Amino acid sequence: MVVAAAGIADPRVYDPREVVSAYQPIVDLSSGEVVAAEALARWPRLGVRPDTAFEAARRAGRVAELDAACQRAAVRGIGGSPLPAGFRLFVNVEPGAPVDGLTEELGSAVVAEITERALLDDPAGLLAAVRRLRAAGCGIALDDVGAVPDSLALLPFVAPDVVKLDVSLVQQWPRGDQARILTAVAAHAERSGATVLAEGIETARHRDQALALGATLGQGWFFARPGPLGGWPDVRRPVPLLAHVDCTGDTPFGLVDPTRLRDGSKGLLLGISRHLEQQGLGLETPPLVLGAFQQARQFTAATGRRYAALAKRCPLVLALGAGLGSEPTPGVRGAGLAVDDRLRGEWTVLVVGPHYVGGLIARDLGDGGPELERRFRFVLTHDPALVVPAAGLLLERASPG
Repeated sequence: MVVAAAGIADPRVYDPREVVSAYQPIVDLSSGEVVAAEALARWPRLGVRPDTAFEAARRAGRVAELDAACQRAAVRGIGGSPLPAGFRLFVNVEPGAPVDGLTEELGSAVVAEITERALLDDPAGLLAAVRRLRAAGCGIALDDVGAVPDSLALLPFVAPDVVKLDVSLVQQWPRGDQARILTAVAAHAERSGATVLAEGIETARHRDQALALGATLGQGWFFARPGPLGGWPDVRRPVPLLAHVDCTGDTPFGLVDPTRLRDGSKGLLLGISRHLEQQGLGLETPPLVLGAFQQARQFTAATGRRYAALAKRCPLVLALGAGLGSEPTPGVRGAGLAVDDRLRGEWTVLVVGPHYVGGLIARDLGDGGPELERRFRFVLTHDPALVVPAAGLLLERASPG
């Protein structure tokens, strides 16, 4: 048995020979067709639960090792037989773990599942992991959506191909907070084309609720319990994977179409930036608020007070600037900027929520003279196609929480 206390685990839990995969079918809710399966790690001889094993591995700093053993078990359980045409295999992957073995064996059939619980801990690390997984040919599924409501604000940055609704949304009659979650998921799926998959379907009523919540795929004991893989025909309607285009700029200003730019004074832009920041306090569903301030001295005491107030309500508030520390004011995530980082010449305030996006993206024109008369070339935008990638560039510079 695994001993979780003090981060110590039975070393056999990391032995790939002790890990066995069981496969739970994923079905098309309209047709009942099996279109995919999720590989679930089991330790039948050790009698250990997966959550216990991974918690012990985290404490011991051995998550990547355990994840690799589970991935090998997922491939081994297929037994060398080709998967049905169009079939996808969902495999739980820790954000920092390599997937070379999976993709070498299964190619683009792999959908890597990452949990939303990791989103706010280290957004920069998570976004880098998503890029690596996509570069390896994997689709992305975001697991347990709704378990941590604050993480919903990061949905557009992960841009998952599949959103997996947490079991609580399927098995319980929606409460007020659940309605907020479902509305945010529905808005994201409508904008992006992501597929919604409902977990934990154990009864006909659960299936009907999953359909009412907008899910088109489902899994759970109502359809089948986890077991050996095999026996399914080729898939007529494979789970779709979305097209993704990497942004080409290294700073928000570099993403802006030059024809949209105009010039304005710092005094004018201060009013615009404060209006955008105010959205963090006024929107029913709190957004992310992300700012880049050039130098630490421009993150003034008054700005610090505003951002501290935002941090009490919003899931993530970020402030970047040369000389800023990891927490420039209570509750605010911070990070400094390298000497050669071109973001030092820009002033950016971005607000990203499920139903609202807005941004001020500006570049300092280098004027002297009175502070409030200094000029910036800028754009004020509410275009998600610009705001979300720009915000992603700021999140990539964020320190872990």
